[in-house]
Amino acid sequence: MTLAAWGAVLGGMLGAGLVLVASRVVALRRTPIAVRVLPYIRDLPQLERLGGRVPDTTPAAVGVFGPVLVSAAGLVERVLGGASSVRRRLERAGIDKTVHEFRIEQVQWGLAGFAVAAAYALVRAVTDPGGVVFGLVLCAIGFVVGVLGRDTHLSGQVKARERRILAEFPAIAELLALAVAAGEGPVAALDRVVRRSGGELSDDLGRVLAAVRTGEPVTTAFDELASRTGLPLVARFAQGISVAVERGTPLADVLHAQAADVREAGRRELIEIAARKEVLMMVPVVFLVLPVTVLFAFWPGVIGLSLTAP
Repeated sequence: MTLAAWGAVLGGMLGAGLVLVASRVVALRRTPIAVRVLPYIRDLPQLERLGGRVPDTTPAAVGVFGPVLVSAAGLVERVLGGASSVRRRLERAGIDKTVHEFRIEQVQWGLAGFAVAAAYALVRAVTDPGGVVFGLVLCAIGFVVGVLGRDTHLSGQVKARERRILAEFPAIAELLALAVAAGEGPVAALDRVVRRSGGELSDDLGRVLAAVRTGEPVTTAFDELASRTGLPLVARFAQGISVAVERGTPLADVLHAQAADVREAGRRELIEIAARKEVLMMVPVVFLVLPVTVLFAFWPGVIGLSLTAP
């Protein structure tokens, strides 16, 4: 091979390398689609948290024991039912899961209860080999208790989240009222409050803001919030904003009135809780303090009578 041929080969390789480098530089200088699109959908929580990637919500246990857990979840769904109730409670608890994923979690809790019951049955079988039937019944009860325990835990999550929402509501309503009274529109005031606050109610308002920015009317977004929440106070708040925006009534006055209503409801609830706890407060007085007082009053007399008796 001559020097001219070697030069042609080396020149071709050099040219191909330069073309590859130039194409890569042009591709790097081009603005990615994520940078162009994400500023307009930054209020969507999943895209904001994951940088635009679609979240993979499949649990690890489903990937390993997928078919068995899926079939068991379907069986639990057929036995228990109530998919609409579970879906609504998941929304009220702020849990981003489907009903099927929740059923899989119930199966996992049931398997945990089954494992605990099976361990106890095995320990008992060492001392009582004839208790096989009792062990099987106990394992079945453990599985059922685990499945129902997850459902009860979901109800507890809903109540805890709604308590936090009620605690946050007056401050959020007052902030919105101040922003509207300062001359901002409903959407701008909502954006300001969401950006400068945190909590469960702020997350719900962030979803409303994301819906508004994706083209949904303000009244429709707040009506969906009213239908989604399980708190009458928050539902009245959302409906009040929707009606105020639709009919042009003063929004600041509506928000101040809503905050005052929530504070008054909080006072009434506190008084009711105190009235219910009044009986419990009497328990240590009746069963602890009062017997000790009676003992101190009568014990010296009993001792004196026993000393003077013949």
